[in-house]
Amino acid sequence: MRCPYCGSLDTQVKDSRPTDDSSAIRRRRVCPDCGGRFTTFERVQLRELYVVKRSGRRVPFDRDKLERSVEVALRKRPVDPERVERMLNGIVRQLESMGDADVSSETVGELVMEGLKGLDDVAYVRFASVYKNFREAKDFEEILGHLASEEPEAEPSAPGKNPVRSE
Repeated sequence: MRCPYCGSLDTQVKDSRPTDDSSAIRRRRVCPDCGGRFTTFERVQLRELYVVKRSGRRVPFDRDKLERSVEVALRKRPVDPERVERMLNGIVRQLESMGDADVSSETVGELVMEGLKGLDDVAYVRFASVYKNFREAKDFEEILGHLASEEPEAEPSAPGKNPVRSE
């Protein structure tokens, strides 16, 4: 691991332990050249994945890029970071277990949309608007109509409370 301070490749691990959710290994490192101390988080990778873009271009899968795009969709939304991390880990595990090193960008996008639908409807619509390249208001209407049709039926209201009606 390269030292972030001096660039030396000869760093030493002083401590290793799993993260709280066991999705990564936290390593404390020291650089013998400059004395700098830093932490790395390392994940086990079952296989090297490549994303095949719509243009046909093949690029290495980047979990950090996936995480950033999900964070943009979830910006200012009240979602527990642990739930987001579990969703991301689940997506990566699904991709790794598909049996092929090449995964289409459409597959990644659909998995993210499926995960976001379970986390937060607003984030789901935000991500869908970019992923599906919405151009008109009717695109939003369609996805909102799709979301509304999938929501479970509301429970009957308690006596003395006004029921919420949708028309």
